[in-house]
Amino acid sequence: MDVVIAGGHGKIALRLSKLLSARGDAVAGLIRNPAQAGDLHGAGARPVVCDLEAASVEELAEHLAGADAVVFAAGAGPNSGAERKETVDRDGAVLLADAARRAGVRRYLLVSSMGLDRIGDPEVTPEFDAYLRAKRAAEEAVKERPLDWTVLRPGGLTDGPTERHAHLAPPPNRFGQVSRDEVAHTLVRLLDDASTIHQTLELTT
Repeated sequence: MDVVIAGGHGKIALRLSKLLSARGDAVAGLIRNPAQAGDLHGAGARPVVCDLEAASVEELAEHLAGADAVVFAAGAGPNSGAERKETVDRDGAVLLADAARRAGVRRYLLVSSMGLDRIGDPEVTPEFDAYLRAKRAAEEAVKERPLDWTVLRPGGLTDGPTERHAHLAPPPNRFGQVSRDEVAHTLVRLLDDASTIHQTLELTT
């Protein structure tokens, strides 16, 4: 399988690259900063410099040519502000979907988030609310495209070891934490399982 990962230097993406490359898949990771290329090589991925906040659909589609699947694992980060939540978490996901269509890549995995039912909750910080709104908008836009999409909503992310007892099921689920390792293993499972196409699944413990 030939897989392109948006947000290739992210913690989930690097773990996913290692898993895919270890089993013989070809992996490319989209990065904005060329200085991150060495980390991708170390994970078995081919680095592709492409800024999702600046690239056109046509430019990104060229990088996806020949791929079997794309994974959106990019994120603006916890201290990025509401505007970049929109330009990365929302617009980047939509850009990848449109570029995948243009490149003829149907399989699309979107890493989203649990907690979308808390949008507008006064107990949620404005920054996290902006993040959840961006993720919801990304989900809605991707689902409108004629793609073989799967949405994965992890719980709160940790850097602990793979639990392998995480619960994967349609929403709603009780919000809990899950390791990034487990998210990466789950993404591999989803890539291999065509029965998850057009499903939204939540992963938590």
